[in-house]
Amino acid sequence: DVYKRQIKKSFTPEFRNRLDTIIQFGRLSTETIKSVVDKFLTELQAQLEDKRVQLEVSDAARGWLAEKGYDVQMGARPMARLIQDKIKRPLAEEILFGELAEHGGLVHVDLKGDELAFEFEITAAEPA
Repeated sequence: DVYKRQIKKSFTPEFRNRLDTIIQFGRLSTETIKSVVDKFLTELQAQLEDKRVQLEVSDAARGWLAEKGYDVQMGARPMARLIQDKIKRPLAEEILFGELAEHGGLVHVDLKGDELAFEFEITAAEPA
C-alpha cells in the first residue's frame, strides 16, 4: 500500500509504534461541503438571535461559501475563517454601528458578481 510505504519512509519506527491506527480521509462531496456551510450558518443564526437579527442566505451565496471555503489539502477548515471574514465581520459592524444597531432586522445575503452582498430590512420598534 502506497500510504504505508510513505509513512514507513517518513516516520521513525519509534513514532510508528505509538500510533494506534491510521485513518485515510478522502475528499468531501459537494453535498457534505454544503452541509458544513449550513452548520456554520445555523451556529451564526443562533448567535444573532440575541441581537434580534435574522439571517437569510441565498443558495448562490451558500454555493459560493462552499466553493471558497473548501480546500483539497485542508478540507473544510478554511470555512470558519471565510464566514468570519465575509459575513460575521460585516454583520458585527452593522449590529454595533449601522442599520441593525437599534432594533435588529432581517439580513439577506446574496451573491453579486464574485462577492457576497448584504441587504437589510430593519425591524420596526415595538410600541411602548
